[in-house]
Amino acid sequence: MPYTPPALPAGLREAEAQAAYLMEDGFLEVPPGSLAEKLKNKEHLRVKFGVDPTAAAVTWGWSVPLRRLRRFQELGHTAVLIIGDYTAQVGDPSGKSQTRRRLDGSEVERYIEACTAALLEILSPERLEVRRNSEWLGRMGMQETLELASQVTVAQLLERDDFRKRHTAHEPISMIEFMYPLLQGYDSVAVEADVELGGTDQQFNFMLARTLQQRAGQAPQACLCAPLLVGTDGKKKMSQSYGNFIGVAETPEEIFGKAMSIPDEAMEQYVRLALDLPGADKENMLQNNGGVALKRALAKSMAAMFHGADAAERAEEAFNQRHVRREAPTDMPEGTTTEQYLPKILLELSWASSLSDARRAIEGRGVRLDGEVVEDAHHNVSAGTYTMQLGRRRFYRLTVM
Repeated sequence: MPYTPPALPAGLREAEAQAAYLMEDGFLEVPPGSLAEKLKNKEHLRVKFGVDPTAAAVTWGWSVPLRRLRRFQELGHTAVLIIGDYTAQVGDPSGKSQTRRRLDGSEVERYIEACTAALLEILSPERLEVRRNSEWLGRMGMQETLELASQVTVAQLLERDDFRKRHTAHEPISMIEFMYPLLQGYDSVAVEADVELGGTDQQFNFMLARTLQQRAGQAPQACLCAPLLVGTDGKKKMSQSYGNFIGVAETPEEIFGKAMSIPDEAMEQYVRLALDLPGADKENMLQNNGGVALKRALAKSMAAMFHGADAAERAEEAFNQRHVRREAPTDMPEGTTTEQYLPKILLELSWASSLSDARRAIEGRGVRLDGEVVEDAHHNVSAGTYTMQLGRRRFYRLTVM
């Protein structure tokens, strides 16, 4: 992923100009004026961004604050990337309407391995500090944990929107969920953060961190909250849990195809948040393109961001081949099998997670052989060579022996 950050614009010598540049595209600063104040008073800021590795991919939604963190680095500040290996096992309740399933340590380690490379592709290796919060949270004894818990009241925690809604609806809230904002807040104390970056759904946690820092004798951090990028459904925030995400490590063809499926009403937000273009170029894109032309411009820019312009061109041609000219790709993977039962073949290809999942895909008319929809969920494939297709984007040339 040859990610290249945007060039710094001219005229960023003053703290106010830098703060305005860092807050572009609707980022929310809390408290107002605190970021410019930090920039005036300290030459090199420590800017914290924490991620809980609860899934395998880095989504475009994550990339919004991550790319803003890269801007801080380009301005000479230190990015403090916190891998929440400890808090991931607790589970972030932000925006959740029910208690979240806890992950075990082995799951978290798998997710860390899967997503760390993509995180580090976006950030510069210079002025970067990578920490795991198990360094400090894992060493806490009962006395220290109780001392941390004593610094906030249940009434304060119930001011948080998701907790308040669940409490009002008489839905369960576990004590460990109440601890999550405290643990995340303590991360800021441990790394002595000057600024914290994240989504607007993290604002309560960020403000709680300020309180903990003050009580620890530290200057409270400024908080910079990114608008939440909606998923490809145009409704819910982008999340792997909802299946509406675009991953930054996906192929340019996958990125282009998913971007083309974004609803029209979400296009402006994607142009403003998903792209690194200067503000004037974003305005031109929005004003001079509409409908499919705007989607193509967006999709091409997104594919180029992590794969380069040539790869984006090839992704557009692959899209045209499959969806405009209705042709199968010429460079699809291929292989052989002795299996004839179609659900088992889908399982072999990792196109399904189970036999029942494979049968559901067939029953949903999502599987084609040589362009023909397979309707029998128990279909047996005769010997021969076939072009297999799942959905719009997955193709495979399979020889059944």
